[in-house]
Amino acid sequence: MFDIGWGELVVIGVVALIAIGPKELPTVLRTIGQYMGKVRRMANEFQGQFQEALREAEVADLKKQAEDWKSTVTDFANYDPLAETAKTEESGERTSVETSPVTAEAAGEAAPPALEAAPSLPEIATELPLPELPPPVTSVDFAPAEPKAEPSPSPEQAPQQAPKQAGGAA
Repeated sequence: MFDIGWGELVVIGVVALIAIGPKELPTVLRTIGQYMGKVRRMANEFQGQFQEALREAEVADLKKQAEDWKSTVTDFANYDPLAETAKTEESGERTSVETSPVTAEAAGEAAPPALEAAPSLPEIATELPLPELPPPVTSVDFAPAEPKAEPSPSPEQAPQQAPKQAGGAA
């Protein structure tokens, strides 16, 4: 905090000894020590209260974030993706996107013809063929492969060997 070296402390001590006197110096030093202790306690108390206020604010933010997450999770848990579709089917409304005649005429096109009712999912499922499933994987599929035997070289690929002569060195 303060950069006071030993030299500066000696100078301060000599000046205090001369100004205050040797008889009063211990009392003054004790009083200064008490005040310094009070100042340190007040600084520590202030710092503790400040840290506590930061922790409370952080905890409040964490609680708010946890409540937001909880409400989001609750919304996901209560979400029914088929509810809107069921409501639409019950009311008989159609949820397809169509071009309005005004827009088509403004674009210089003829109005689109009325679309037929789309087939329901069970009708589509019975019309489409199902793909064949691949055979299940077995331990034979993971068996080590047998090494292939090398084919013997054909007479054309075989190296030409010189005929051996009988009776010694050539």
